[in-house]
Amino acid sequence: MTSCQVIYSQFGLAIYQNDHHARRRFVEWAQNEIAVVPDFHKRILFSDEAHFWLNGYVNKQNCRIWSEANPQVYVETPLHPEKLTVWCALWAGGIIGPYFFKNDEGHNGTVNGDRYRAMITNFFIPEWNNHDVQELWFQQDVATCHTARATIDLLKDTFGDRLISRFGPVNWPPRSCDLTPLDYFLWGYVKSLVYADKPQTLDHLKDNIRRVIADIRPQMLEKVIEIWTSRLDYIRASRGSPMPEIIFKM
Repeated sequence: MTSCQVIYSQFGLAIYQNDHHARRRFVEWAQNEIAVVPDFHKRILFSDEAHFWLNGYVNKQNCRIWSEANPQVYVETPLHPEKLTVWCALWAGGIIGPYFFKNDEGHNGTVNGDRYRAMITNFFIPEWNNHDVQELWFQQDVATCHTARATIDLLKDTFGDRLISRFGPVNWPPRSCDLTPLDYFLWGYVKSLVYADKPQTLDHLKDNIRRVIADIRPQMLEKVIEIWTSRLDYIRASRGSPMPEIIFKM
């Protein structure tokens, strides 16, 4: 009998009452697609950004904390604003990224509409084309820089109706980070490893992020995406309620 690693993931997710209907509607749509195309969940590119603070600060509201024991989370206030804003897209076949956002002066920066569209045009689409994968769907959350009209038009030019987003052909429900593999897996997993050698510079932290993401095994991604279908089952059965604390077996 092979042993498996038990991973605990602690959630601090809050949902508004009006969100339940949007979440149920999305889950029903996704499960209907899977009923027609059984590997549909493997054809979705999930995308997201995250902040990586140089001092190791983790915001537990938008990052799952991963450990081999049930985590007791202590949140510390950052002592300085040195951080990286990182974007990735993840699907069953791999990870595109990381991409590190920079401002107009070339320094590490946060995301706005212009920078997000520049990333889509200059990084994401060329990288996606290099994978020689057709008919993938693209998912993004409801951040304003994602849902500006110019951004939606740009993504439609590439994906057509295969776009899951607010103001897109398929609506992504707000406050649903429990349905994105980057939030329930990737960011917490990466943050559990990149600070092990206590990086002292942003370049060192960048190198660690690249290395950890590159080392993620294909079998782990396949498991993470299979977990997504069980999350659909839970949310449908609970009529849109958020996921409770979950134990993963990887």
